[in-house]
Amino acid sequence: MSSVLLPSVAGAFYPDDPVTLASMIDEMLNEQEPLPQPVPKAIIAPHAGYIYSGPVAASAYRQLLLPNRIRRVIVLAPAHRVPFRGLATTSADWLRTPLGDIPVDRKAVEQALTLPQVQEFDGAFAGEHALEVQLPFLQRTLDDFSLVPFIVGQAAPQEVSEVLDLLWGGEETLIVISSDLSHFLDYHNARIRDQRTSMAIVDLHPEAISFDDACGRIPVSGLLLSAKEHGLQARNLDLRNSGDTAGDKSRVVGYGAYVFN
Repeated sequence: MSSVLLPSVAGAFYPDDPVTLASMIDEMLNEQEPLPQPVPKAIIAPHAGYIYSGPVAASAYRQLLLPNRIRRVIVLAPAHRVPFRGLATTSADWLRTPLGDIPVDRKAVEQALTLPQVQEFDGAFAGEHALEVQLPFLQRTLDDFSLVPFIVGQAAPQEVSEVLDLLWGGEETLIVISSDLSHFLDYHNARIRDQRTSMAIVDLHPEAISFDDACGRIPVSGLLLSAKEHGLQARNLDLRNSGDTAGDKSRVVGYGAYVFN
């Protein structure tokens, strides 16, 4: 019997009613413009509640509405709730959101599990918003796809890069990295720090991204290593913070959206 992992953040990070959720995402996507370039091989998108980071994430996901051959999506999100070593994947066959069930690519998961840094650990997925907020965006921008989900714990960027290289594939495979930027600085200092981090991402310099610069620093850095190896270039589409979207400016969280071609 197939197993299903249920979402736990619906209602807190995004609406749990499917009609409202779909309408909210579509409205954010419709406010963005497509780029005159191919569909990205990889994106980095933020993962706060949709009223805060959704408009920034939408700028990256809008690029997936161009004609594409994507049939498999590798999602890597940082662990916020459960400490563990390495990368965790799931035993589930499906991941469920209010918009429906997404099949897990079990063949790709089993392939990843041949690496020593990857383990099957469903506990890492419980309440992990960094993964869950990406899924409805994917469901509204892609027609038919399977998922290869990872939660990244205490790992080296090289270990993340090794997983990406193993599953890299071709035009059928999209990579999604979930990360916010700085946390709880005042508006002015957050903009300075996030601009510096954004430049490091665009220049493919993972060594310039420190612990406090991005909660998804490890998966981001792993992608930058692989992007450099595969000859990709990065582009920043949006760089704002919660003070620009739906929060006050005394303590903000930074959000950036990036595409890699």
